[in-house]
Amino acid sequence: MKKIYIGVLLCLFNLAVSAQHDVVNDDEQSSFNLNKPEREEWLRNTGAGLFIHFNIDAQLGVVISHSLVGASSDYVDRYFKELPKTFDPSKFNPKEIAVLAKMAGMKYICFTTKHHSGFCMWDTKTTGFKITKTPYKKDLLKEFVNATREAGLDVGFYFSPEDFSFLHDHGIQISRTDVKMDEKTKKEYSDYNKTQCEELMTNYGKIDVLFIDGEPKEVVKETCWRLQPDLLITRGAIKTPEQALPGGRITQPWLSPITMGTAWQYQPTNERYKSGKQLIELLIEARAKGGSLLLNVGPKSNGELPIEQEERMRELALWNFINHESLDSVRSWIVSKEGNVWFTKKGEHTVYAFVTDAAEWKEGVRRNFVLHSIKSTAATKISVLGQNSEIIEYKPDLDVSCTYKQTAPGLEVSVVKAQRIYDDHRWPNPVVIKLENVDPVFTEAVIPQTGTFSLLSNGVKLTGKVLNYKSGVVKRARFEYRPYAGQVETLYAAPWTKTEWVNMNADGSFSVLQKGLKKGGRYEYKAVVEQQQVEVEAENKVLSL
Repeated sequence: MKKIYIGVLLCLFNLAVSAQHDVVNDDEQSSFNLNKPEREEWLRNTGAGLFIHFNIDAQLGVVISHSLVGASSDYVDRYFKELPKTFDPSKFNPKEIAVLAKMAGMKYICFTTKHHSGFCMWDTKTTGFKITKTPYKKDLLKEFVNATREAGLDVGFYFSPEDFSFLHDHGIQISRTDVKMDEKTKKEYSDYNKTQCEELMTNYGKIDVLFIDGEPKEVVKETCWRLQPDLLITRGAIKTPEQALPGGRITQPWLSPITMGTAWQYQPTNERYKSGKQLIELLIEARAKGGSLLLNVGPKSNGELPIEQEERMRELALWNFINHESLDSVRSWIVSKEGNVWFTKKGEHTVYAFVTDAAEWKEGVRRNFVLHSIKSTAATKISVLGQNSEIIEYKPDLDVSCTYKQTAPGLEVSVVKAQRIYDDHRWPNPVVIKLENVDPVFTEAVIPQTGTFSLLSNGVKLTGKVLNYKSGVVKRARFEYRPYAGQVETLYAAPWTKTEWVNMNADGSFSVLQKGLKKGGRYEYKAVVEQQQVEVEAENKVLSL
């Protein structure tokens, strides 16, 4: 009881802290958190994990499980009876996937043991709707666990307590939001999930991470923590904003599961993949804001990774091979970014600056950057990760050294891209500058908060506030906005539009009257304040006109 009571208190504290950030697209809230502090600290040190969504309906290239909701009785009947007869992921090679994931900087792999459809990827005794009752016959989950451990990565399970197969077998309409079940069936449902969790937590050795997706999650948490007290539960216990990154920095442990394209499972048609550069920048942004990226892939029905996904993983692997130290065991800098330069820090005096607008930065060209949140010391050193900055191929007389100069506006850093990465001498991905023995310009960053909006006759009034406002620290503020594209489409949204700067009120509040927003439209917006030449962003919110 004492552990549960402490867990409840921790959860309430986490909710209070998180409420200040108003994270968009967050998961359902948890009633208790028994994650051990050292396990959550492990996650904070972990830059990325690999998510694998794989289900029996990968054969159709359809949205994973969800097509069963609202489906005709004929569709549902053939789904449960016919798809198992043809599911044969004979080319699933978990060893290759694990080795690739490790090269790409992943510290763990989270695999779908059971998605909402109820299809089990292990030899469960609870149902015949499972991998060993297909032409594949083998326990695919066991193969995944062994290969992941062999690669030196931590083992993660995705588990859905929502089970459409169970509902179908009990004559209950398949739904995610309005499941009607009597008390006897509810208990049977709970015991069914409990037994499955007992199998997962006792038959596969030590499990490091669990991602719970759906209800009833409490029986899952209680069962899994009882059997594996060192288990880190992510969704179900901590923040996991899905398909989007939070707008502001979060001090509590969090991760963001994001797909390579728009789909969780393999989608052979009408899919739009993010570029390798976009994925790298998402990883950088997550780390700069204090979180971790859980990057999702979806194998084809035969078990192979689609070539588009493998290509992006290899691009990540190359970038990670060069820049891994900037993401491992790091924390947020005093601000997340300055313009197109993002930051992480290691210890108190080492900062990594990620230059993301590097696509047109040619090999051998020197660029200068003025960083307003960082100041030099007598022992400051500057370098570019991956290169020695002493020589560049075929240009022996070119000066490629790294230099810096402290000026009144800020720390001026001068570096050359001096390492050949691609045959054509063009490397479009972020360049990382390491700054050792440096200090922050100010000891505490302000905490801006995006406020409410109101529709007036002559425009939309946007409001915001600085929570830790002190007179003179922040003199002006503004907002940025763009059309809201929806949860999955946020990562493909239009560029932000900036409003005019306005002065602060005496209590740290501010507002802007913005004209030209279309009636009936939906927009994302966020507050931005300026602290000693550094722009600090607040959380994103959505408004509907």
